[in-house]
Parts: sequence; C-alpha cells; structure tokens
Amino acid sequence: QDGSYLAEFLLEKSYEVHGIVRRSSSFNTGRIEHLYKNPQAHIEGNMKLHYGDLTDSTCLVKIINEVKPTEIYNLGAQSHVKISFDLAEYTADVDGVGTLRLLDAIKTCGLINSVKFYQASTSELFGKVQEIPQKETTPFYPRSPYGAAKLYAYWIVVNFREAYNLFAVNGILFNHESPRRG
Repeated sequence: QDGSYLAEFLLEKSYEVHGIVRRSSSFNTGRIEHLYKNPQAHIEGNMKLHYGDLTDSTCLVKIINEVKPTEIYNLGAQSHVKISFDLAEYTADVDGVGTLRLLDAIKTCGLINSVKFYQASTSELFGKVQEIPQKETTPFYPRSPYGAAKLYAYWIVVNFREAYNLFAVNGILFNHESPRRG
C-alpha cells in the first residue's frame, strides 16, 4: 500500500518514478496498474518497473547505476511478523541485509553526495514497549525476527549517514490501514 500511495504522490509532483519488482509467474502489480497509460504492459508514462530483488546486490547496483536516482525510498520487506518466525533467515536477508545492499549500491555507484535515502522502519523496533507513548528516546526492544532485522536496517542507515555523510533517514511507521493494504 505504501509504495502505491508514494508513487502516486511523486508522479503528481512530476517525478519520474522507478520501482523494483520481484519476478514472479503471476503479476503482483494490481495496486499500481492505474498509474500507467497502458496498465496491461506496464509502459508509457513516468512510472517504470525494473525486475530485481533486495537479496541480489548485482541487480541493485545495475538498476541504481542505470537510473542514477536522486531519491531512494526503501519500502521493501518481508513484513509479516508471524511469518518472520518461520522464515527468519529470509526476513533478515531481505529486511536487514537488503537495506545494507541498497546503501552499498549507492556508494558503489558514486552517488553518496547526490542521493537522499529513506528507510521505512517499523514500530516493531519497540517490540516490548518500555513506555507509552513511544518517543525518539524510547529504547528499542524487538520481539520478532522481523523487528530484529528492521533494527539492523535502522542502525545501518545511521551508520552510513555518519560514516559517509549520506543523506539517510529512518521513518518509524506505526500500524496504518488502507483499501490497498496487502
């Protein structure tokens, strides 16, 4: 849901929007088909999709090098908390190390000084809540592989911001619903 709303917002501001979609035997682009002049072919207009995956460093470098974006929004994740216990390693790979791969691709492509990076973090970082309401100084205490993977992503974003002076921020998202929720 978030990606489709963000794409709409950016397209309304006359951005050229590029998205990464995992290759699948069935199309899973129903939430963004309305953004294309030709929704069956996913072509025409300022919305472009690239096949790729957060588990594949090479494809991320190729896409970022080709597109040379000025802004990157990482909304990609295996985000089902319960499933993260069953697929803990995959969740860590996509949600945690996938964020590192994106940041490393920015660095590899020489875009540290020209890209703004946004990481979609989660309220699951707080997990076992230490105080209500949570605020910027509330300690993190994740209680799932999903929360732990997202915590790694959170800190690797901070690390790249401080180590390389990259414009990189985390947005901690709490539960939000919409008709497009997957």
